[in-house]
Amino acid sequence: MQTAHRTDAGLIRLINEDRAAVRDEWNGFTLAIVADGMGGHQAGEVASQMAIELVEAEMRAVGTDMTVEERKEAVRSAIASANDQVFEFASKQARYQGMGTTVVVALATAEDFVIGHIGDSRAYLISGGTIRQLTEDHSLVNELVKSGQITPEEASAHPLRNVVTRALGTEKQVEVDVVHCPWSTGDIVLLCSDGLSGLVGESEIYEIVTEERDLQWKVDRLVGRALEEGGGDNITVVLLANDEAPGAERGADGDRERGNRE
Repeated sequence: MQTAHRTDAGLIRLINEDRAAVRDEWNGFTLAIVADGMGGHQAGEVASQMAIELVEAEMRAVGTDMTVEERKEAVRSAIASANDQVFEFASKQARYQGMGTTVVVALATAEDFVIGHIGDSRAYLISGGTIRQLTEDHSLVNELVKSGQITPEEASAHPLRNVVTRALGTEKQVEVDVVHCPWSTGDIVLLCSDGLSGLVGESEIYEIVTEERDLQWKVDRLVGRALEEGGGDNITVVLLANDEAPGAERGADGDRERGNRE
């Protein structure tokens, strides 16, 4: 499997509250996580970093001998445990009260993958000439779209489009959505924060991801397009390619610079 990732502060925000981690050798899996923090005064930055570290710690026990249901439960349990610990941490310190983060987690093998998520950070599958969103946004505008009060086109420009209805760490208990999906050689999974999906449409994401370029070019181009569209939020992109070719490209964490933050 090949992987690449990058996170960028964008052109408006002074602090990058997004975090990403990709682990290529995780007990026989590839593990990828994207978290988009919220809370202000660096609380969002703390929440997203804690989420990454806590989910990783909880996922250390996974193994390739697990059934699909066991893997789904492992991902669900890891995110729920991270929620408990972030909520408890924040509730004991006034400056962190109310902080939280979105999170989307992928646990992948060459045959299939499990996605778990809370919030409006997304997972997409690019396969067979199509792009398909695998996660459902836990956001106010998505609720308005589902109830027929606004159209998807109106949602993209709605003034409350950044309001999430579910986040990690803001409540004592939280529901985690988990899906399982098979994939084939040549397929690509994209994880991203809304700094990408809120500015770059699915059709353009598909065009970039299916270019005959290396994986790092695709990540950089996706981030670049979000910046060209205004870069109004932090931008994080992770690509997992079901490709046995050697020499996996790696992305970089950092506010508009190369360098690991993990």
